[in-house]
Amino acid sequence: MHNIVIALGGNALQEAGKPATAQAQLQVVEKTSEYIADIIEKGYTVTLAHGNGPQVGRIVLQNECASNITPAMPFDVCGAMSQGMIGYHMQQGLSKVLKARNIDKQVVTCVTQVVVDKDDPKFKNPSKPIGPFYTKDEAEKIAQEKGYTMKEDAGRGYRRVVASPLPVEIVELDAVKCLIKNGFIAITVGGGGIPVVKNADGSLTGVAAVIDKDLASEKLAEDTDADALVILTAVEQVYINFGKPEQKALETITVDEANEYIKQGHFAPGSMLPKIEAAVKFAQSKAGRKAIITSLDKAVEALEGKAGTTIIK
Repeated sequence: MHNIVIALGGNALQEAGKPATAQAQLQVVEKTSEYIADIIEKGYTVTLAHGNGPQVGRIVLQNECASNITPAMPFDVCGAMSQGMIGYHMQQGLSKVLKARNIDKQVVTCVTQVVVDKDDPKFKNPSKPIGPFYTKDEAEKIAQEKGYTMKEDAGRGYRRVVASPLPVEIVELDAVKCLIKNGFIAITVGGGGIPVVKNADGSLTGVAAVIDKDLASEKLAEDTDADALVILTAVEQVYINFGKPEQKALETITVDEANEYIKQGHFAPGSMLPKIEAAVKFAQSKAGRKAIITSLDKAVEALEGKAGTTIIK
């Protein structure tokens, strides 16, 4: 097993309770980079994907707040901005760590578009909250003015929601493969990729949507023929009966077992469920492939089968 895709969660890019400054983000990324460098030192070929949840929300907020001074950019453009910003921080953080360890590798961000189906049923039922909270009155006004879909979010106020369509095709895939083949560490499908739809003439148009970053990472892992998909999150292992007295950590499970646990409703939608779904999709895509879900600090051990939750065919 040599070629791996690592999907980094939000906690690998930003620490809870810390200010959302560029400096704070860079410090977290440097810490994260130490763990990634450990994996690279073990001889793995690493390609990186990442979320952009809090970052793109703040970019949208900055755009909305300054809209009376300079026109606000549409959501797909904000997604591209977040890819550039996070990629830049990861290039800086990881390059610094690799240099300190005398590892001669260059880190490159590829601003990535991902094609979605314009008829994806998810467009009919937007569910992914983005940006700030509003009162009911503010939300109604925004919905009228801008045509946004606004929904109440867990008693905390109203937020804009966008669709979360499935990834169909990674537009810059050949460029990413070229980077991997030539020994670069590629950062790609950031935030799930910039969602675009294909027009009749083959051209692409950006749409307001959020592609699940775990599903986009899974697509990337399949399309680059990776041996393993490593989804890094806040917990070391996946649990069934989470938070209950009979809570149990999962070590190695099969695709069938994982599907059974999904059916039984063990995994929360919006947090662990998409990770399990992505892991299952990858593990069953080809013999010998495996998916690992674990925490950042246990990634090396998990690749050696000593930690985390591994899903196999």
